[in-house]
Amino acid sequence: MSIELTAIARNFRLEGQVEEVKPLGEGFINDTFIIKTVGDSPNYILQRKNKNIFSPIPAMMDNIQKVCLHIKKKVEQAGGDPLREAMTIIPANDGKLYFLDEEDEYWAVCLFINDTIAYDAAETPELAYAGGKGIGKFQSLVADLNEPLVNILPGFHDIRYRFKQWDAVLSKDPVGRKAQVAEEIAWIEDRKEEMLNFWKMVEDGIIPTRISHNDTKINNILFDKKGDVLCVIDLDTVLSSTVLNDFGDAMRFYTNTGLEDDENLDNVSMNLEIYKAFAKGYLEEAGSFLTEKELEYLAFSAKYITYEQVLRFLMDYIDGDNYYKTKSPEHNLIRTRAQYKLLQSMEEQYGQMQQAITEFAG
Repeated sequence: MSIELTAIARNFRLEGQVEEVKPLGEGFINDTFIIKTVGDSPNYILQRKNKNIFSPIPAMMDNIQKVCLHIKKKVEQAGGDPLREAMTIIPANDGKLYFLDEEDEYWAVCLFINDTIAYDAAETPELAYAGGKGIGKFQSLVADLNEPLVNILPGFHDIRYRFKQWDAVLSKDPVGRKAQVAEEIAWIEDRKEEMLNFWKMVEDGIIPTRISHNDTKINNILFDKKGDVLCVIDLDTVLSSTVLNDFGDAMRFYTNTGLEDDENLDNVSMNLEIYKAFAKGYLEEAGSFLTEKELEYLAFSAKYITYEQVLRFLMDYIDGDNYYKTKSPEHNLIRTRAQYKLLQSMEEQYGQMQQAITEFAG
């Protein structure tokens, strides 16, 4: 495998001689490797892009390049280091932003940024605050990017699209599970109108469409050795959508005191302190460009994204577990109930969530 990967790496415009190519990280979506070079030459990240999720890959790479070049320009104007404060895409030998191998697999390379720190979770308010600044800074840098991006994830966070899938699955009930989850189905149906009303404002442009990252886990932010935000990485999911999705998705990850599939629901709640810390950092960077309507629904976005995940886990359970990988027949139902407990905790603390946005936006 290492010989094959070295051969793949040589299809890109790398500086220096390739010494070795080794796996990096767990790679839930893409397969990721580090290319180590001889001597003082830079190292690189090599990825096999998942064409089953992102389509078309060439358009995805064009999206990433547009965003990276725009950020680099802004960093240079501010007197920063564009090689460290933005991702650098390395083209293939033929000038394309990807290499297509003999098995029709897509590969891409970017510069490896040395001397950085990454975290898997925001366990303290201080780290949550830094994560908020990271996402807010990213959104601020691309707020004036007007070039259109190709939608490589149709229906992503589009609750109207999800409800069409939901209704179809309920109608078919392919494995006969619907009757046993009547209570859980009611959780979805009781909030359906509220969620559709929010999404209609996005569809109608009342809540504006901007460049959004769409995968705002803290491990997609690189920090320097001093602990300051350096840059946001993993841009495969960049889309033109509402930036509220980024805030809401981050809050679903950051604030959960339990696991996404926690069987002990007593463990699960929304940590309001972590929420406030993230919101403060985020608004310090993004507050300057957000509209009044975006600010009004910023706290709601946490409920929206968490609700969407409840729906998707439950829908997959009813459908026979065809989308998410499961460890047991009940796994998606366990996930559903844990995410619903998180949603309930958000609903209980919603007034305080809104109050924090008002305070920090002022």
